[in-house]
Amino acid sequence: MSVEHHVGPWSIEDVLALPEDTHHRVELLGGALLLSPHPDVPHQRAGSRLAVILDAAAEACAASFEVLTAINLLVPDGLLVPDLVVADANVAAAADLTLSARDVLVAIEVTVPSTRVVDTVLKPALYAAAGIRQYWRVELEPAPRLYLGHLERGLYVDRLVQVGETTALIDPFPLDLDPAKLRR
Repeated sequence: MSVEHHVGPWSIEDVLALPEDTHHRVELLGGALLLSPHPDVPHQRAGSRLAVILDAAAEACAASFEVLTAINLLVPDGLLVPDLVVADANVAAAADLTLSARDVLVAIEVTVPSTRVVDTVLKPALYAAAGIRQYWRVELEPAPRLYLGHLERGLYVDRLVQVGETTALIDPFPLDLDPAKLRR
C-alpha cells in the first residue's frame, strides 16, 4: 500500500503496513496522516545526547525504565512518534511494533521550526489525553532549553530550565542536567 493510493481514513494497521519512508516521519491523528521531515543533524545530536544522559541516570539508580527513540506510540487518537520516551523496561522488552501510552512515563520532543506548532500545541494535548505523566520539550534556538512538563488536572504545567541551570529532578529518577550539555 502507498500513501497515494489509499482511500478513506487511515487506521493504525494501515500506517504500520506502510513501507519505510526515508523522507518523512509518519504519524496518525484521527484517521489522517501527519507527515513531518526526518530530523536534521542538530536535532539528532541533541536527541542522542539526551538519550545517553537519561540512560545513564536511569541505570545509576537501578530504575526499571528504558529510554527509547522514535517509537510508535499508541494514543487514544492514533499513533505518534515521539523523539524519545522513558518507558517501563519490562514492557519495552516484550514490545514489537508499538508501545501503549500507559507504559510511557515521559514523552520528549526536540522542537525545530518545522515541528514547533505540533510540539507545543498538538502533541502536549494528545500526550495529556493519553495520561502520560510528563512531557518534556527541548528547544535548541537561540540557546538550548528544556520545558519540563508534568501532568496536573489534564494539562502539562511546564518548568523552564535554561543554560546554566539544572533540572534537579527526582521523578522518574534523579537527574541534574544543564541544557548546555545538549549542544557542544
